[in-house]
This record gives sequence, structure tokens and C-alpha cells, in this order.
Amino acid sequence: MAEMNTTEAKVEPEKAASSAFDCLAVTQVSVWPFKEGPNLGHMKGIAQIVLNDQMVIRGLRVMDGSNGLFVGYPNDPFYKGEDFRSICNPITRQLREHIENCVLEKFQAAIA
Repeated sequence: MAEMNTTEAKVEPEKAASSAFDCLAVTQVSVWPFKEGPNLGHMKGIAQIVLNDQMVIRGLRVMDGSNGLFVGYPNDPFYKGEDFRSICNPITRQLREHIENCVLEKFQAAIA
């Protein structure tokens, strides 16, 4: 497996409260970027987040796609269909963008 660096950060309450919604906010982000390797493909690192200091989501993937970096959500390893089935993912665009912004901000800081 590729060697990883670790970065943990607590998101400031002011930043979390300034989001466009009051229900869920990312309160903690941990990012583990991969060192470049020949077999890593599009996956650049993994992350975990904490929502409202009450729920953790592990297994987020920082991916490099055709439109730049994005966050991939954990997949069900036992699903037998042709496509992948996510275990968890945000339903609203606002929450997806909020999570992606928080994770990618910490990822960029970790690799800088």
C-alpha cells in the first residue's frame, strides 16, 4: 500500500455556521494524501469527516477526474451489480459542495 501523510483539522465554528444551511456542518476533517506511485491511478488520498461533532463518515476518497479533484464516497463492497452502490452520500447539492470544499481545502493544505 502507498505511504500516507496525515493531516487533521478542526473546522472553525464560525465557518461551519456561515454555510447556507444550519442542519449539517463539517466540524472535523482528517485527510491522508498518498505519495505519488505508479499504481494509484486517480485516487490521490483518503479522508474522514465529522458532521456536527456527532457522526463520522470514513472512507471518503480524494479523486482526480477529468474536471479536477472531487470527493468520492464509500462503496458497498458486497454489491453484486454492474455499477457501484454508495454506502452514504449527501442528498442535497449544498451539503455535497460543503463537504467537498472542506475536504479538498484540507487536502490542498496537506500536499502544499
